[in-house]
Amino acid sequence: MRAVLRVLLTALCLVIVFAVMAIVYVKSTGLRGQPEPGALESRIADAIRDFAIPSDAKARSNPLEPSKETFSKGMDHFARYCAMCHANDGSGKKTPIGSGLYPKPPDLRDAQHMTDGEIFYIIENGVRFTGMPAFGTGQESPEGTRQVWQLVHFIRHLPEITKEEIAHMESRNPL
Repeated sequence: MRAVLRVLLTALCLVIVFAVMAIVYVKSTGLRGQPEPGALESRIADAIRDFAIPSDAKARSNPLEPSKETFSKGMDHFARYCAMCHANDGSGKKTPIGSGLYPKPPDLRDAQHMTDGEIFYIIENGVRFTGMPAFGTGQESPEGTRQVWQLVHFIRHLPEITKEEIAHMESRNPL
């Protein structure tokens, strides 16, 4: 009986500690959208995202061959629908919509550690509790799937994007 009571008291103490931490966090941040998340918050969010993506989705590989047409279509799609949050260079900095989001849109140039399947999954399904919407309908269509895989190819290119490509994208941006 004493062991059960000790476990219950320990659990109650942990709940109280986490509740106090949550209250302090909410009071100190005001849940504002302007500040950058801290390193610990970012690591926790990344770990949760990594845990949440199914392993079969992570294992998917891009079925499209890299080509000039695939790259061009991915770049144009990114310029029209993604750059308003992620910026034409993928940095996520100083964009019309992304500046007001919390957490801030990630720097997609740093997404190279993710598998093609992870990137596809995030684009298709979005990320809950962030500004990343789901661009899929829940039922993959051949055209929609092809567009997402084209985006994956383009995102892989972002670390080497040129000024000329960024200038081309600016002509495609809706804002």
